[in-house]
Amino acid sequence: MATSTGSDALDRMVERLGGTVDPKRRYEYVLWLAKKLEPLPAAEQRDEIKVKGCVSQVFVRGALDGGVMRWQGDSDALITKGLLALLIQGLDGLTPEQVQAVDPGFITATGLQASLTPSRANGFLNILRTMQAQARDLSSSSEPTNS
Repeated sequence: MATSTGSDALDRMVERLGGTVDPKRRYEYVLWLAKKLEPLPAAEQRDEIKVKGCVSQVFVRGALDGGVMRWQGDSDALITKGLLALLIQGLDGLTPEQVQAVDPGFITATGLQASLTPSRANGFLNILRTMQAQARDLSSSSEPTNS
């Protein structure tokens, strides 16, 4: 099952999750990703980078670094933090255009819906959409203006 998201890192994680038959193992992988995510200092967890439409508190911030996106984020819920970590790893180092081109269909290929509540699955999509919106805003603000 070769899914192509436009991100090699994201493709590898999707393949790993999708190739895991046991939903418990998928969950453990997401929790492992959460534990590896560098925490975002509380002082930086501001409203303008808060993901809307999530039951948990989720913060994600993208920055443009040499033409590619770098991400930081955090969540107060471990499973949501793991989903955020998956997206941060998967979208890190892509151009804003590549981030915007990621099709949310990859979420189905992970097989995670079976393990996620509908509100968490929706939150996962909201995190992706927030990251895509930030990438779009950063790419449009960094374009040279010709006057």
